Amino acid sequence: MLFNSFVFLLVFLPAALALHALVERRRPGWRLPLLVLLSFVFYGWWDVRFVPLLLGSILANWLVARAFVRAPVRWLIPAAIAANLAVLALFKYLDFFADLASLVPGVEAPRLGWVLPLGISFFTFHHIMYLTDLRAGRAPAFGLTKYALYIAFFPQVLAGPLVRWSEIMHQFDERPYARPDAAERIGRGLMLLVVGLSKKVFFGDPLAGYVNPVFQAAAAGKAVTMAEAWQATLGFTFQIYFDFSGYTDMALGIALLFGLVLPQNFDVPYRSASLREFWRRWHMTLSRFLRDYLYIPLGGNRRGLAIQVGALFATMTLGGLWHGAGLTFVAWGALHGAGLGAGILFRRASLRMPGVVGWTLTFLFVALTWVLFRATSFEAALIVFKGLFGLGPAGTGFKWRTIAVAAAVATVGPSAWAAVHRLPPSRLIAAAFALLFVVVLLKIGDDGNYDFIYFQF
Repeated sequence: MLFNSFVFLLVFLPAALALHALVERRRPGWRLPLLVLLSFVFYGWWDVRFVPLLLGSILANWLVARAFVRAPVRWLIPAAIAANLAVLALFKYLDFFADLASLVPGVEAPRLGWVLPLGISFFTFHHIMYLTDLRAGRAPAFGLTKYALYIAFFPQVLAGPLVRWSEIMHQFDERPYARPDAAERIGRGLMLLVVGLSKKVFFGDPLAGYVNPVFQAAAAGKAVTMAEAWQATLGFTFQIYFDFSGYTDMALGIALLFGLVLPQNFDVPYRSASLREFWRRWHMTLSRFLRDYLYIPLGGNRRGLAIQVGALFATMTLGGLWHGAGLTFVAWGALHGAGLGAGILFRRASLRMPGVVGWTLTFLFVALTWVLFRATSFEAALIVFKGLFGLGPAGTGFKWRTIAVAAAVATVGPSAWAAVHRLPPSRLIAAAFALLFVVVLLKIGDDGNYDFIYFQF
C-alpha cells in the first residue's frame, strides 16, 4: 500500500481518519490502541508474514525495557541492542557477508536470498534510540500501547523520519481535535500530503525514466555516453531528493492529520556550501542519530583531532552500510566520511572558501558519489564515471528540461514544511491545493508509479 496509490489515498487513509475522529470524540481512551491497530493493518498490507516480526520486536524490546526499570542490570540493554542488530544483520546482511566470504579462494558461502522486511532498518534504530536513552537515565518507562505506537506508527514505520521518543511520546496524551489550532493542523497536513505527492509524481517518477535506462545499461556492461552519464547522474541527484523528501512531506502531513508532529527531515540540502552543512540538511534525523548514537560514543570531537576524524570516517562508513548491503554503499559512506574529515582539517587550518566555490564543490561531490549509491556494482559505477569524464562515447540528446526544473525547485525555493506554514488560511489556496490533488490523482492513474527509493533500505 504505497502512499502514492489509490488504495491508500482513497480507501485506507479516509477510513482511518474517519475512525480516528469518531474514537477521539466518543472514546478518547481507545485512540492510541486504534492507531496501533491501523499501523499493523498498514504494515501487514505489504506482507502479512512480517507482522509477527514487527510485533515480536516491539514486545521483546518493551519487556527488556520493563525488566531494566525493575532491575537495572548494566549488561541487559547492550545485549538487547546487540540482539536487535543481529536480527537486522540476519535479514539484511547475511547474503552480503556470504558474498564477502566467497571472495576468499576456496570458500563458497551459500546465499539464502531472504526477503528484506520493509522498515526493519528504521524500526531497529527506533529501538536502539529508546533503549540507549533508557540505560542513560534520559528516558522513562512507557506502557506497551505507547511503545508499540512509537515504533509502528504507520506514516513513519517504513522509511522514517527517525523519531526520538522525546519528540513524540508526550503528544500521545493530547486530545488533538480539541486543540485551538486543530483545523489549521489538518489544513497544513493536507497541504503537506499534496506537496509530497506532487514531488513524487511530477519530479521523482519522471526523473526515474532519465536515470534507470542508463544505470541498467551500465549494469549490463554497455558503454555509456557522456551525455547519458551526466543525464543519469544529475537525474538521480534530484530524483532521490524529490522521492525521499516527497515521502517525508507526506509522512509529516499524514501525521498532522492524526494530531502528531513529526520532525523535519530535509531543509533544502542542495543549497549547502559545505559537506557538513549538507548532512545537517539531508536526512536530518538520520544525521542526528549517527551523531548522537555512534559518532559521539566513538569519541566525537572530545579526544583530539585523530580520534575525531577516525570517528567521523567510521560513522559515515557504517552509515553507508546501513543504507544497503553492498560494497558500493560502504564506499559511498566512506567517501562522505573522508570528505567530512577533509572539511575538519580545512577549518582547523583556518582556510576560507568563497561561498560559490564551496557550493559548487559540495554539489559536485554529492552528485558524483550518488553514482556509487545508485550503481549495482563497482563495474557499473566505473562505466558511468568513464562516461562522466569523457572516456566513453561523446553522445548527444541530453534530456535537460525536467532536470533543469527539478534543480530550480530543489535549490531556490524553501522547504515544503516552511512553505506550507507560511501560507495564510485562504479559500483560494485551499481550492488550488484541491485542484492540484485531483491532477495528481489523474497522473497516478498513468501506470508510471514507482516504489519509494528508501523502502529498500
